[in-house]
Amino acid sequence: MKILFVEPPKEFWFVMGEYLPPPLGILQLAAFLEEKGDDWDLEVLDCQAQRVGWKKLKRRLESSDPDLVVVSALATCNTYTVLRTVSLVKMIDPGIKTVVGGQHFSALAQESLEKYPEIDFIIRGEGEITLLELAKSLDQEKAYVNIQGLSYRYNGNVMHNPPRPLIRNLDNLPLPGYHFVEDHAHRYHFRMMAKQGAGYAMVEASRGCQYHCTFCSQWSFWNGRYRHKSPGRVADEMEYLYQEMGISFLWLTDDNLGLGPHTRKICDELINRGLSEDLKWFVQARSDAIIKNQETLPKLRKAGNYWVMAGLEHHDPATINSYQKGIRTEDSRQAMDLIKDHDIFAQATFITGDRSDSHQSMERFREFVNHVDPDLAIFMILTPFPGTALYETAHTNGWLEDYNWSNYDMVHAVMPTEHLTRNEVQEELFLCYRDYYGSLKRRITGVFSKNQFKRTTYRYMAGQGLLQSLRGLIE
Repeated sequence: MKILFVEPPKEFWFVMGEYLPPPLGILQLAAFLEEKGDDWDLEVLDCQAQRVGWKKLKRRLESSDPDLVVVSALATCNTYTVLRTVSLVKMIDPGIKTVVGGQHFSALAQESLEKYPEIDFIIRGEGEITLLELAKSLDQEKAYVNIQGLSYRYNGNVMHNPPRPLIRNLDNLPLPGYHFVEDHAHRYHFRMMAKQGAGYAMVEASRGCQYHCTFCSQWSFWNGRYRHKSPGRVADEMEYLYQEMGISFLWLTDDNLGLGPHTRKICDELINRGLSEDLKWFVQARSDAIIKNQETLPKLRKAGNYWVMAGLEHHDPATINSYQKGIRTEDSRQAMDLIKDHDIFAQATFITGDRSDSHQSMERFREFVNHVDPDLAIFMILTPFPGTALYETAHTNGWLEDYNWSNYDMVHAVMPTEHLTRNEVQEELFLCYRDYYGSLKRRITGVFSKNQFKRTTYRYMAGQGLLQSLRGLIE
């Protein structure tokens, strides 16, 4: 059986500049099938790195002649690229089976199978074992009724098999199948942060998150559970990417890896293997974790970490509490200062467009961000992604004014606040960026900063049209 994994043509989030990551999700699935499967013919088509547009994709699908097509579906805003891909597949040969998964389709499995006949199967939640069992069933022409985590149609009805239990030991997973994309691995990059030739890849050190933020779909997707790979397994993957693939700039893509003993052990592994001078990596962390584990920061920097991103979200404690975030706004400045004190680039993300936001509250919000003073501030509009408590609330209360999934990208307003129209929410996002990066002092200190990442970032941003792109959303 021929199985084709496809990363479709798509546009990237312009706020972070020009970047191209490997398709980690389908590389993990392909590696698992290769290790556990029945010697199937496996192929990964990364349309971004292989520079395959929609017309060429059709020709590649025809020449590949697959029996099963598995399409990467990372984010809600990419929903239509996934649907366009499976539509192309069915146009070429209706007999080819199509599979999608990820957080969006897991949350909206019923609706998606009812609305889109070009989708044959939806894998809900963790995908490795479910896809393996599905491929074996298709190969052997067996029924799907016993495959946990699978949704599909049968006799005109949408069927949802019981959920699949999560994998107990993530160390049992093989390394992602980077050998499937090694011919074009040199094209993966992150222009804003990484120097030319460093490459770019993502490493998954854990799955899930212990926290239940109302705007995040991780909680429901991972059934509220958090699991991590061992420090040695994480270091193995990072070492492989550097030594075998020539990639030295890495993102530990975990939603909440934490900065406690487990992360310190990862640092020890990298230092003991002599990788800390060669690798540069970044990670997400909570502000409370940064303060609680500030003794980790020197070791973090010694191990090659140059960049920490923290979700500080909002200036109003009541709003933070409504998100069930569990952090304190008064900790924000201290967390950023601690990171910068250790020569680590401090990025913060902030949420605009909360239901309580008004023009007056946004003025206070911008004052708060200027006080916190991160090296890089990223502002995002509150977006109710399917699978979140926020989506259920917004949908139930009729707040949503836009169901175009392409706009669920955190830079398009899809619902108003109690005081602002959608267009005003959009305008406030622009004002946040203009206020923060319009500061001449901030730009000058950024361009001439002693911190390598801050200096590189501000010089890159000076040549980008971020404000022009954001202005275009409200004109």
